[in-house]
Amino acid sequence: MNNSHRRIPAWLTDYLGMAGALGLLLLIFGLSTENFFSAATFGTIANQIPDTTIMAVGMTWVLIIAGIDLSVGSVMALSGAVLGVALARFGIPLPVAVVACLLVGLLCGLASGLIVVAWSLPSFIVTLGMMEIARGATYLVTQSRTLYVSDRLEMITDTTLLGLSAPFLLAVLIVLVAQFVLSMTVFGRHMVAVGTNETAARLSGIAVRRVRLAVFAVSGLLCGVAALINTARYQANPNNGIGMELQVIAAVVIGGTSLMGGRGSVVSTFFGVLIIKVLGTGLAQTGAQEPTKRLVTGCVIIAAVVLDYYRRRLRKTGTEAAQ
Repeated sequence: MNNSHRRIPAWLTDYLGMAGALGLLLLIFGLSTENFFSAATFGTIANQIPDTTIMAVGMTWVLIIAGIDLSVGSVMALSGAVLGVALARFGIPLPVAVVACLLVGLLCGLASGLIVVAWSLPSFIVTLGMMEIARGATYLVTQSRTLYVSDRLEMITDTTLLGLSAPFLLAVLIVLVAQFVLSMTVFGRHMVAVGTNETAARLSGIAVRRVRLAVFAVSGLLCGVAALINTARYQANPNNGIGMELQVIAAVVIGGTSLMGGRGSVVSTFFGVLIIKVLGTGLAQTGAQEPTKRLVTGCVIIAAVVLDYYRRRLRKTGTEAAQ
């Protein structure tokens, strides 16, 4: 009898829950402010989403393998600095400068991954060190000055399709591809296995070190992609990305990815980014000051973690009862 009534898949309930939370936020701010439901507001939110979303995709993968990457904001800044120096100081052709930008992000991710897997070190400490290295290198490369190059990158921000900007569409495409890899490929299943139980994954024949290295490399590469969008909007500023790793981690956690590894969803992370950005924009329109916005955002993050804890307990209880 029980088998004939299949329950709603867990991933669908997660998506519905995230969509419901986002809808509730939109309704609250729509009723409490006059101009929230406007093209200008949604345009602002859409412009803030792409770089954060792209880095959050990489962070989702890293958390799924039970790691963490604290260097994403600084690696993005360093990648953008190299892009700016290549264009503004050396006059390098744009395609070559873009490749250099992406390569810097990839190499930073590879370096973090190699150190983590070679010496079995906690990724928290390794990426904390990479955060400082990348930030220091950013100041050295730019000589602590902003390099104005957005005019060379107008095609990135000005291109639109069906009223949606190219960076937004690129971010959505990366979300969909990353979710497909996670859900539908062998590599995705290996990521989940490594994050769930690394020892069991190794004994089952999974190349754990290769999986971990590949995930950190992808995270770094995505920081380079995010740098293209960020630099097009804010120039090659050495202070770009400061504190951004906290926003990225917050979005991933709000999206329900487990900090303990083995479980997560890139699509849910996208909802998490939307919630963070809608919350920040809505609070700004209500006149909330920065301390208040940080306080509210912190409470939302803690609430998301607590809800995730009870959700996992309920699922575990349901699974045990079914058995």
